[in-house]
This record gives sequence, structure tokens and C-alpha cells, in this order.
Amino acid sequence: MSDIIAQLTYLAVLIVAIGGWFLASNRSSISKTLQMALVWGMIFMGGMAIYGLWTDIIEAAVPRISLNSEGGIEVPRSRNGHYHLTVEINDVDIKFLVDTGATDLFLTQEDAKRVGINTKNLAYIATAYTANGPVKIAHTKLKKVKLGEFVDLQVNASINGGEMQQSLLGMSYLSNFDKIEISENTLILYR
Repeated sequence: MSDIIAQLTYLAVLIVAIGGWFLASNRSSISKTLQMALVWGMIFMGGMAIYGLWTDIIEAAVPRISLNSEGGIEVPRSRNGHYHLTVEINDVDIKFLVDTGATDLFLTQEDAKRVGINTKNLAYIATAYTANGPVKIAHTKLKKVKLGEFVDLQVNASINGGEMQQSLLGMSYLSNFDKIEISENTLILYR
């Protein structure tokens, strides 16, 4: 939050500095200057709105998952080269990174709280070995996990005791599918 405030403060100072220079350099035609400043301000605000909404625009234009004619769930590869899915856990949408190198379905602390898990009452007694070294984890069961039309009940999951950028959809969940295929930059999950 403090990063956002600092960035907005910097942006405001920059706008005041540029606006002040613009007004000072065009003192003789102040009404025309204000009109041009208003036009450029609107262009700038429109650009910021597009930039801020860009992720939402892309996600709306490109469907994240779809069902193919054979009943498989198709997931397009994202621009960063990974496959991302939104999975409904206990009726809450959680964004996952598909990770076939992860043993379990791992939730971040924040995502665990969002789905109703009291992370303070968990026993972080197990250890997971990650690319960043060992981390303490707690095991739990998720009441309901829904991906597309597929619903699984009482799904085993792990809660990461350390920092993690995104929840991981690992092999303990992916093994519920009969076949996993990657074809033409699309991950396809079959049951």
C-alpha cells in the first residue's frame, strides 16, 4: 500500500511540475493553454485507465478455460509461458499456477484465509522442499474444489507457512484427471 501512495505522490509532483512549466511558458495565451492542458490531461487519464484495466481487458478478450468437444478442459498458455487457472474452492475463486513439479495443491496464506481456513490454528509441522529451500507447511482438507464442471470433495491440500507469490495446483490435485496433455500452447485436462 505504501508503494502505491509513493507512486501516486511522485506522479502528482510530476504532473504539477509539467503543468507549471507549461503554464509559465504560455502566459500570453492562458485560455488556449488551459484548453490544451485539459485535452492533454484527458488523454493522460484515458491512458492510465487503459493501463490499469489492461489485465482485465486481456482476460475478458481471451477466455481462460474452455471445454473442448471431448470433455477436456483447455487452458491457454499465458504470456509468461505458464498455465494459470482459476479454481473455485469452497465457493471462492482462487488463481493458481499449474505446477506439475509441486507434490500438493498449495495455498498461500492469503488464499487459505479467503477460503475460510484459520491459518493461525494450523500445525506447520511438515516440510516442503522448494526451489527456494525448505518451508514449513500444514496439511488440511478442502471441502469443495470445482474446476469447470468437475467437482471434488474433501481434497487434500497444503498451506505454505512462508511467503509464496501464488497458490500452486500440484500433482495431488492434477492426478484426479485421467490424462494431461499439452498441445499447441494449450494444456488439456481430461477425466
